[in-house]
Amino acid sequence: MTLPIHLTENDLRKLRELIRVSASQRGPDGENLKRLQAELDRATVVPENQLPDNVITMNSTVELENLGGGLSTYTLVYPEMADIDEGRISVLAPLGAAMIGYRTGDEFEWPAPGGMIRFRVRRLLGRIA
Repeated sequence: MTLPIHLTENDLRKLRELIRVSASQRGPDGENLKRLQAELDRATVVPENQLPDNVITMNSTVELENLGGGLSTYTLVYPEMADIDEGRISVLAPLGAAMIGYRTGDEFEWPAPGGMIRFRVRRLLGRIA
């Protein structure tokens, strides 16, 4: 069963534009863009002030539990801000696209180059401006 995801109106608009621009350039994996678009299409869209505090949005810092073992902390960002050494993961990366819109406690999986990845959202640590 696929869990519902939530997005703000602003994130949805910006992400759709990002997909449109990225699809016209060489770069991110086309299949990943299609999967991200499918996630956007199924999302429940809410005004910023009505978004629950425990939902991963753009610029959210979250602690994820790899269901294969281990904990990781990432901040979900737009591609130009990505720096994996600093824990900032692009929304166009497989894991970044997978985690947007999920809540604390949700589990999700996503195809990645090394196989299917499965995570649980442990907690939202905050959002950067």
